Amino acid sequence: MDSVSYQALCQSADVLFLMLGAVMIFSMHAGFAFLEVGSVRHQSQVNALNKIMFEWATSTVVYFVIGFPIAYGIQSFTFWHEADVLAASGQVTMVRFFLLLGFAACIPAIISGGVAERSKFWTNTLAGAILVGLAYPLFEAMVWGQLPVFGDNSWLSGWAGKPFHDYAGSVVVHSLGGWFALPAVLLLGPRMKRYTYYGDSAPIKVSSIPFLALGSWILCVGWFGFNVMSAGSLNAISSLVAINSLMAMVGGIITGMLCSHNDAGFTHNGALAGLVAVCAGSDLYHPIGALAVGGIAGAIFVFGYQWVTERLKIDDVLGVWPLHGLCGSWGGIAAGIFGLKVMGGRGGISFVSQLVGTGSAIIYAFTVSALIYGVLKMTVGIRLSPQEEMLGPDLAIHHVESRPEEAL
Repeated sequence: MDSVSYQALCQSADVLFLMLGAVMIFSMHAGFAFLEVGSVRHQSQVNALNKIMFEWATSTVVYFVIGFPIAYGIQSFTFWHEADVLAASGQVTMVRFFLLLGFAACIPAIISGGVAERSKFWTNTLAGAILVGLAYPLFEAMVWGQLPVFGDNSWLSGWAGKPFHDYAGSVVVHSLGGWFALPAVLLLGPRMKRYTYYGDSAPIKVSSIPFLALGSWILCVGWFGFNVMSAGSLNAISSLVAINSLMAMVGGIITGMLCSHNDAGFTHNGALAGLVAVCAGSDLYHPIGALAVGGIAGAIFVFGYQWVTERLKIDDVLGVWPLHGLCGSWGGIAAGIFGLKVMGGRGGISFVSQLVGTGSAIIYAFTVSALIYGVLKMTVGIRLSPQEEMLGPDLAIHHVESRPEEAL
């Protein structure tokens, strides 16, 4: 086989590798949907399904036309020229877009869980489109893309000795998504009857633990595509990333169950907390270190969710801020601890860089989201009317119930 044929074969293998990852990440959005369907009331289940599906569609368009070029300096439409489509390198670019789209589309899917049951459909979709098209890609460019702010050869690398490291998006995707969600949740306010007149908590029961668990399982399976395929090419695939993802997931499950005294919701979300936290340093940790990172994340989620909803009286329906915001931030910082050689990691990491990069993401995400949702609230409104909220978004927005035959 000559060198040209071998190179074409390698690029074709990368196309298949990235395509499998892209499809696995795409499947995760079914997980987001069913996690929300199980966590809300019956009157909001159709709304949850429609939001996740429609926001995937809008994310695809805005990330293709605006976001992907901002992040990587690529003119979206250039790889549709015949020569680029036929070339193996052009095919790799196209499927890499599909993979990275899955990351970007996580942003509105994460926010959806926090604002569930009382947000306007169209204004929430508009906010998600702005975040996916502009806000998320800008930070993505700073870490993974064309703007050398936190990545290799950046000021941070020169100052702290190493660049900010986020292998698969603990901070770039999850922390950013969680901190994007917090201002939206705060500006919306709690659901009707979530807290009493005196400020006491009045928990609203979830509609379906089986659907919640199904969503968690789908996300867990897809997450191995999320983490492992972040290698970007078949040649760079790492079994260490797969094992560390597994160990962190297990750690989150164990502490999620123990800290919540065997609560099914916390157990299944504990798995996700572990996976959120391990993304950043999954290529660096010793498996025992990954177990610890995931275990700590599971505890952060349980106590963070209880603190947010019971003490702060913030009605974050699925706990997306503690799950993605806090656990994702923990993951960014944890890479600077458990990634060190003294902690059994592979080294090549700076705690200072991880702290600065993570803190910058928090400030950036909260500020941008507060501005976007604040403007929308003052102009077109972001919350359903009291009458629509009492009726439920399924009937108020979509004019159908999740189980219409029971209404006959």
